[in-house]
Amino acid sequence: MDWSERIAEFVTLWVVIDPLGTLPVFIAVTASLNAAGRRKAAIISVLISFGVLVFFAMAGHWLLRAMDISIYSFQIAGGIVLFLFALSMIHGSSHDGAQPQVDTNPIDIAVFPLAIPSIASPGAMLAAVVLTDNSRHDFPDRMMTILTFALVLLITLAIMLSAGWIARIIGRSGASIISRVMGMILAALAIDLILSATGQWLNLPPI
Repeated sequence: MDWSERIAEFVTLWVVIDPLGTLPVFIAVTASLNAAGRRKAAIISVLISFGVLVFFAMAGHWLLRAMDISIYSFQIAGGIVLFLFALSMIHGSSHDGAQPQVDTNPIDIAVFPLAIPSIASPGAMLAAVVLTDNSRHDFPDRMMTILTFALVLLITLAIMLSAGWIARIIGRSGASIISRVMGMILAALAIDLILSATGQWLNLPPI
């Protein structure tokens, strides 16, 4: 086993999944849930994220080739989705009173926005494809990469499960502030994804 490669993969996946960065998003979107609901949302979001990332690790290359989609197009599309989600965090929901159940269903919150695009972000999906490039990695290497995914996601789950006492301290107002600040950061990340993909496509110097 090449431990230097495994460590490099862990660092890459830690950066793109960003377990610590997921915590403020988790606190913000689960502010209306009780402790059991937050725990359920955290577990389901990690399971969904793992399934999505494993799919891209095992079949991402085939899917993109079959649909004649370039990595750059995938990255730009992911950046646009992430940007739209960031805008919703910045502006908040304008119809909370009209549809109170939308924001209090742990499963809905686990699917969107926790699993996608927060944990299994466009960057994480792209990393799953790149780190399991069929031309450079055999099946055992891909399995080790998937185990690295699992380790980072378990750490993410542990961080989210410990968020209950933080949510009690900051309250709903604090969660609202964190949501908007994280929205700005996610918007910047989304723009960076789009610009970097466009720059690589056009062979421009890095930003």
